[in-house]
Amino acid sequence: MTGDRLGIWLMVATTLVFAIQDGFSRHLAGEYNVLMVVMIRYWFFAAFVMTIASRKAGGLRAAAATSQPLVQAFRGLLLATEICVMVGGFVLLGLVESHAIFAAYPLLVAALSGPVLGEKVGWRRWLAIAVGFVGVLVILQPGVSVFAPAALLPLTAALMFALYGLLTRYVARKDTAATSFFWTGTMGAIAMTAVGIWFWEPMSPPDWGWMAALCVSGALGHWLLIRCYEVAEASTVQPFAYLQLVFASLIGVTVFGEALETHVLLGGAIVCAAGLFTLWRARKA
Repeated sequence: MTGDRLGIWLMVATTLVFAIQDGFSRHLAGEYNVLMVVMIRYWFFAAFVMTIASRKAGGLRAAAATSQPLVQAFRGLLLATEICVMVGGFVLLGLVESHAIFAAYPLLVAALSGPVLGEKVGWRRWLAIAVGFVGVLVILQPGVSVFAPAALLPLTAALMFALYGLLTRYVARKDTAATSFFWTGTMGAIAMTAVGIWFWEPMSPPDWGWMAALCVSGALGHWLLIRCYEVAEASTVQPFAYLQLVFASLIGVTVFGEALETHVLLGGAIVCAAGLFTLWRARKA
């Protein structure tokens, strides 16, 4: 199997695992405090990150070495906050609508790449960004019904994840991927422990099983993603990341009984089409 084909299959597997993880998060955060759920998830993630780092040349010290600790720390805090906001969206809006809105994040990456990284964004990509946000408005239906403030959660999460992605590209100019991965896991665990420990509540034995599944799926998803980017170019596999919207929607409809409404389906399709166009233009450039 060629590198690109293997990379595509690994990205498909990654999106499936992350969608399943989102299902676990939706269930647990519906029963327990979001901050506690994300904190426990980060404990396992940090252990996974440190295990990976310890097996590489130079060990933990080499993984932690960076000339830009403030930016790396901010990245870790930003991702942890984004996860909390997004999981909150799962509980209040469901997986289908949350992921349909969150699918706008590649458009936000393109829009912010100029001011953050100094990259040039042509008129075609700006047009695609505008079309994508029309898709978001179709999902939100402002003026048609009473606007649900909860809909701002996945949109805020998309903005935060886009900024996280751009900062990851920024620090990659000086740091290795292993260093960024290490800071992401450890800073997130420290931050979530500082706030989440105050919201601790006892969990039932079955839900500890779901929590274990959440932690394992998170580590497996990150491992698959690392392997994916090791064997294929990011520009080749990135379009397939949109499959997470499909898988998450299937879980939302079949497991949680969510409705697949026409305006969400139409808006999500517009957002994904615009995002795929921006990725294609970026690859051509």
